[in-house]
Formats: sequence, structure tokens, C-alpha cells
Amino acid sequence: MTNLRPRSRGGSDRISNLVLACIPCNQAKGSTPVDVFLAHRPDRLTKILQQVTTPLHDAAAMNATRWRLTEALETLGRPVHAWSGGRTKWNRTAMGLDKTHTLDALSVGRLDHENGDAIVRFPEHVLVVKATGRGSYARTTPDRFGFPRLRRVRAKQHFGYVTGDLVRATMPTGKWAGTWTGRISVRARGQHSLATPRGRINVSHWNLRLVQRGDGYGYATRRELVRSTSRKTG
Repeated sequence: MTNLRPRSRGGSDRISNLVLACIPCNQAKGSTPVDVFLAHRPDRLTKILQQVTTPLHDAAAMNATRWRLTEALETLGRPVHAWSGGRTKWNRTAMGLDKTHTLDALSVGRLDHENGDAIVRFPEHVLVVKATGRGSYARTTPDRFGFPRLRRVRAKQHFGYVTGDLVRATMPTGKWAGTWTGRISVRARGQHSLATPRGRINVSHWNLRLVQRGDGYGYATRRELVRSTSRKTG
């Protein structure tokens, strides 16, 4: 990635000023403007500049969808307000908050910092959702050369459990004695693999209790990062 107009000459990191370049070309260009660097290849320069000025269709589609959604919500007769990402960043910066999805959501909207408006409550923990899928239909697992390495069984459910189920395991004795909750990977022999914060453990299906059927997503919680305290600006 290289800047068409170098930052040392007033260029920015906006997408309209960035193009892909191989390492040799990037190093050869250095801080030279692209029109000077490709002065001896006007055809290549014209092609690059045409690509840069091409409208951003994806961004335009998102903006059109956003405004169309706002107009549709306004027809319901309820007050609808829309703010830019710049307003959200200003609120977050003024409150001295880190950039996370949760804190960004709290910073949306109009905050009158000069009159004392502030975000005073923050979540200690947030829910983290990760797409894990529902497995695959592959009947075999290949090795690194592409040859079949083992045969997969067709049945996905074993002893009432499916890979991805959220379960609670009660281990009566042994190194892992105690109660553990996590996502499992099932085995045909009944010794399922349970993912815990301390690693994976093998648990018999007799010691498991179903908490939630797998829906293709993994759920966890983590502590929210709030380094700075709220501060008033103005």
C-alpha cells in the first residue's frame, strides 16, 4: 500500500489517496508524487488515476441504505435522530474513552459537554459472540498432500449431544474435579471434548447436562476496557 501523494507533501491516508503497490515499486517511489514517478509511463499513470477517481459504489450503497432506513422509520411517527461517525468519535474522545464497540455505542448522539453532559456508567462485562458454524459435510479429512486421511461418520449427534452444544460438566474426582461450562466437540465413543478457560478436557456424556443447543455461534464474556475516567471539556 502506498500513498499517491506522499504524506510528507501534504497527502493523507484516505482511501482515495491509497493504491496497492509491490514492494520494489513502493520502495522505488518513496516520497515521490505518483505523477512524477510515472512521468515516463503516461498510459500507466492515466489508468491508475482513473481507478482512483472511480466512485465508491459500496460506500454509496451503504449511505443510500442508511438514509432510506431513516426515512422509513420517520413514517412511523416516532422521533428519529441520526448522527455521523465524527460526532461519535468526538463524544468518545471528549469523555476519554477507549475505542471499542460498546463504548462507541454509548457515545452515539448529542452530548452537551459544555453544560456537563457526560457518560457516567459503563458496563463491566460485555457479551462476545463468535460465529463457529455448524460443522461441514465432508466425509473425509485430507492430509497436506490432499489424500484422504480418515473417514468421518455421517451421524452428527452422539449420545444426545452435537458439536457446538453448550453444556455443564460435573467432574466428581480427578485433576479436573469440579463444575465446568463450555462448548463441546462430540465423539462417537461418548468421551466428548469440552472447551474450558484452562484448556480442553475429555468428559463422559454421563457427566454432562445440556444448557443450550448449538446455534452456530459461540458465546463468552470479557471485561470492558475503560482506561480513562470521564472528563468535562470546554
